[in-house]
Amino acid sequence: MTDFSQLNKSSAKSFNEQKATIKKLMQGREIKCPHCLKAIVLYLPEQSANPGARCAKGCTDIALDFV
Repeated sequence: MTDFSQLNKSSAKSFNEQKATIKKLMQGREIKCPHCLKAIVLYLPEQSANPGARCAKGCTDIALDFV
């Protein structure tokens, strides 16, 4: 039997970090990419065909689905 508990913990942590980043961006706060230290920008559906939050280099890329 395979133990997925570590994978589940890692996925939950990543999801919560992404959710917190999006929340801060929507509040107007400036967030830096943890990898390249460039600003992460929030792109809304009116601004981009691919809405989401991403840095200029693309190392942070969070796709968002707006309904």
